Amino acid sequence: MIDIIAMVFGMPRALFPVLALTQFHRGAMVVGLLFAAPAVGAFIGAATSGWVGRIRHQGLAVIWAVVVWGAGIAAFGLVGSHLWLGILLLAVAGAADVISAVFRNTILQVTVPEHLRGRLFGIHILVVTGGPRLGDLEAGLVAAAWSPMASVVSGGLLCIAGAGIVAWRVPAFRRYHAGDPG
Repeated sequence: MIDIIAMVFGMPRALFPVLALTQFHRGAMVVGLLFAAPAVGAFIGAATSGWVGRIRHQGLAVIWAVVVWGAGIAAFGLVGSHLWLGILLLAVAGAADVISAVFRNTILQVTVPEHLRGRLFGIHILVVTGGPRLGDLEAGLVAAAWSPMASVVSGGLLCIAGAGIVAWRVPAFRRYHAGDPG
């Protein structure tokens, strides 16, 4: 649930071409940099993720990682024409996303009974692959109704709000602790 919130509201990828032109006043190279920035952040986050093994409050860690993702995206929407700051914020968001993924996958593997694991991972893959495409639609609709910047900022803020709602409405997830039985 928390991942679909992050992917639908917090991924403005469909807007990168228009942002490159209208916000950063550049062309195709900047589009490529915007697309690459979250992946570079995810790579760095994954390469330095050894510390996550020491985190026991994994549900809370996922919530905070999604909050960082949303904050990075919302801040990216506010950078104006400061391209390198925008790229840095997208990279931070990408790092938060991969850390969230590590914890989410660990929780799924540990808590889901073996006979349901395949089905649940199928749903997980659907969210990971389909969520960003729904996010493209959401970002485009909001950008068309208001502006690309409004779409990016509101998406990041809705991502943070969604993480807060999940934390509030699903206290068992918020309290999930490594070593707890599923």
